[in-house]
Amino acid sequence: MARLHVGCAMWNHKAWLGRFLPQSHPAGERLRAYAGWCNAVEGNTTFYATPARKTVTTWAGQTDPGFRFVVKLPKVVTHERRLVGVEAEMRAFLDAIEPLGERAVLWTQLPGSFVPAEVDALARFLRRLPAGLRRAVEVRHPLFFTDGAATSLLEGALAGADAEWVPFDTTVFFQSPPTSEAEREAWGRKPRLPRRTQVLTDQPIVRYLGRDSVEETVEGWRAWTAVVAGWLREGRSPTVFVHTPDNNDAPALARRFHDEVRALVPSLEALPEPEPVEPATLF
Repeated sequence: MARLHVGCAMWNHKAWLGRFLPQSHPAGERLRAYAGWCNAVEGNTTFYATPARKTVTTWAGQTDPGFRFVVKLPKVVTHERRLVGVEAEMRAFLDAIEPLGERAVLWTQLPGSFVPAEVDALARFLRRLPAGLRRAVEVRHPLFFTDGAATSLLEGALAGADAEWVPFDTTVFFQSPPTSEAEREAWGRKPRLPRRTQVLTDQPIVRYLGRDSVEETVEGWRAWTAVVAGWLREGRSPTVFVHTPDNNDAPALARRFHDEVRALVPSLEALPEPEPVEPATLF
């Protein structure tokens, strides 16, 4: 049965304490509370350092088998070595995340300087990954989105490895100038690329960046609710990550996105109700 996964860029955020995450939970146990709100998360921290296997084992223990981790490959693999000569680093990474089992999707996020001429290296890298592991690729060079030959070249490499193309939709964010400190910071860091809605596999992944304004964020994702509903009707199981510049309301927004898609596809199973967060005590 097709299922919609929704989530955020992290599972622990200071602004969520007392709202989405109990104040009393130690940092190492907050994933369990987050998993009551969302059924997927981006593993961005793995970009900076490969976690200890015992740490990943605790992640698996705090989530049910249907939860989805889209884990970013280490920076040394994607940005420094550019997918070449990374056998030792990948062995260590794959061993570390093995406790996640089928919860894990390998996310290869490539730098904006990764050009179409390097697609052959990507294809070789993807083919060497262990069979059975879900894989997804995010590119940021504009030619992949604007040049038909470059688009076809990448799609062919991904299709040959049963890998998904992950779009990062920032079109709504860049529609008007920033109005907050968080938006101004994101303005200089986030890629400006066309929206892509084509799908290559039965498990599409979308990263969507809205604004700090809830209303603008929700209005901006209307195109995606229709696309995701269509994927579900085709029997696909998409994952959608909702970002805002400050991410303060992201868990609630992710659930709202799920609710809006479910209004279009009533057969979609509802998300579980999150555990109530205990109110702050007076004494």
